[in-house]
Amino acid sequence: MPNNLQATTTLHNGVKMPWVGLGVYKVKEGSEVVAAVKTAIKQGYRSIDTAAIYKNEEGVGEGIREGIKEAGISREDLFITSKVWNEDFGYEATIEAYETSLKKLGLHYLDLYLIHWPVEGKYLDTWKALETLYIENRVKSIGVSNFQIHHLEDVMKYAKIIPMVNQVEFHPKLSQVELLSYCKLHNIQLEAWSPLMQGQLLEDPKLIEIAKSHNKSVAQVILRWDIQNGVVTIPKSIQNHRIIENSSIFDFTLSSDELKQIAALNDNKRVGPDPDNFDF
Repeated sequence: MPNNLQATTTLHNGVKMPWVGLGVYKVKEGSEVVAAVKTAIKQGYRSIDTAAIYKNEEGVGEGIREGIKEAGISREDLFITSKVWNEDFGYEATIEAYETSLKKLGLHYLDLYLIHWPVEGKYLDTWKALETLYIENRVKSIGVSNFQIHHLEDVMKYAKIIPMVNQVEFHPKLSQVELLSYCKLHNIQLEAWSPLMQGQLLEDPKLIEIAKSHNKSVAQVILRWDIQNGVVTIPKSIQNHRIIENSSIFDFTLSSDELKQIAALNDNKRVGPDPDNFDF
């Protein structure tokens, strides 16, 4: 079981990925995202997750450079993720999109590059491009985001390389039990976006009860639940105290009964689009 913020899981290609990272969805480009990334790195975070569509890759890159300098670490100590957006799908367009993201970030490589959504009829050629980037050692790991089981099966019939990561909406109201089992069976690391359900879970009575018993916040309980389920988690925050709070989840353990109580909250409720019914 992970016991510190730098703890990692090993992807099926041998690359080590931190269990906890900072998500920057809807964090404004410029000083806001620079400050959040810099604070996270100084606090001990080693994973930062962005995407082309977030339109903050330049600020993330600046935050990385400043954070590295202030924390006294190297680029190689970090795990940086970005994603190819739907409008850039297709083999050549994906290669170009990757290079554009690298340029904006000011990096020579990414640790993980993901297909952002399973756009019907387009993601297979995009996956082929990711495989090329990986084979040419231009990216350390490749994966997908928002893929259901049938999307993963489609890719794996076609792919030379099995996705290393599947980043999906995952929280106590959407615990994705079948998808999590499928990913574990095929050694695909599941990763949670919106693990706190955009704050909607913070007033849940059961979670409050469990949090009080551990002298922790509800957010900390949820993130700990992720980890104990074997799910990488990337909570988003721009507030320094929240960034610090979200990282303080390694000094307590949820009991098996508490894990079951939290799992029982599932009602398959999403805050984001349904991957099978999303108007791209």
